[in-house]
Amino acid sequence: MRKSIYVMALGAFGIITTEFGVIGIMPTISREFNISIDTAGWLLSAFALTIALTGPFTTLLTAKVNRKLMMCLVMAVFVVSNILSAFAPSFTVLMIARILPAFLHPVFWAVSTVAAAKQVEPKDAPKAVSVVLGGLSIATVLGVPITTYVAELFNWQASFVLSGIINLVAFIALAVFVPSMPVTENTASESPLLILKKGQLWVNLFATLVMIAGMFATYGYLAEYLGKISHMSGGQISLMLLLFGGAGIAGNWLTGIALSKNILLTTRVFLLGLVAAHLLAYLFGGLFIPMAVIISIWGFIHTGGFLIGQTRTTTEAPEAPELAASLMVSFGNAGVTVGTMVGGFIITYYGVHHVIWGSMLLLLVAFGMSFIVLGKKQPVADTEKQAAELVEEPVLELTAEC
Repeated sequence: MRKSIYVMALGAFGIITTEFGVIGIMPTISREFNISIDTAGWLLSAFALTIALTGPFTTLLTAKVNRKLMMCLVMAVFVVSNILSAFAPSFTVLMIARILPAFLHPVFWAVSTVAAAKQVEPKDAPKAVSVVLGGLSIATVLGVPITTYVAELFNWQASFVLSGIINLVAFIALAVFVPSMPVTENTASESPLLILKKGQLWVNLFATLVMIAGMFATYGYLAEYLGKISHMSGGQISLMLLLFGGAGIAGNWLTGIALSKNILLTTRVFLLGLVAAHLLAYLFGGLFIPMAVIISIWGFIHTGGFLIGQTRTTTEAPEAPELAASLMVSFGNAGVTVGTMVGGFIITYYGVHHVIWGSMLLLLVAFGMSFIVLGKKQPVADTEKQAAELVEEPVLELTAEC
């Protein structure tokens, strides 16, 4: 793999750390600006909602821009966003600073994955893309505890400074190590749009939205839950989030292997397993040691959701994987928005302990949607072959890189 591909993975790590890094510091921000925890939750949900609504349009508008220049521009905007967030004098300014880079968030994914694939031989394209997506996976499981720990060690502003530094390093590395990539071919093509006629694709996309909403209804307020229900200190919460993320790395790898065998069975086992983890957290959330064990189980299961959503979407539209993946980004972020809104509503009116029930209900709805099959059923052999190509090789390669 070329060095530039790993540089793009670093950029992916910085972007996702910026997006999800606020999860661990929401209680602190809530106290700092004297706002409710559900209002603070908009720092995550508004970011995701912006991505969901504008992603396809910003990607289309920037389709003719030099790919290297575009990635550098995205990283520069993320650096500025984190600086503004660190010095925000009010919650309104902080919210504006957070939304600013969300418009370009999906552009980076569209550009970096395609650019990575073009820098290697066709047979190595899946490996190259998996390296870039590795930045997303690692940031998903480690970005939150890192920013939470820094906030506990110094202050909440330091977490934004750290995210800004990561994005600045990625910006410099992109400028130095990634070659110029002018757009020469005609990117306007109507053929990929044919996948929009597939009913099963839309079923899978909406199922992914509901699933991720269920994941984030509680996870988006996990720091608040651990503080209020488990009575953990800031340092202990950071440790629990690190434990959650560390278990998630192993869970992501195992989910990939399972998906290569049977996509639907893996999806259903994942959803029921996550429901069980939430139920255990509700029953034993007030006990420190049991909750630490539950956090490990929860994190192990949780992270596989992103891979499941991506696999179910791209497998349904193998003739246009890029468009399918971009739709997955929009629907996935819409799920984050819905989940944090549902969680915030439940916390406001019923208390943080009962937010668990919102997650369980959404996850059970997603489980029911997994039984909806439209059109002709695909042969099992073909499904397994596609799963192996889309999941197993990238996940195993990512594990090797980690």
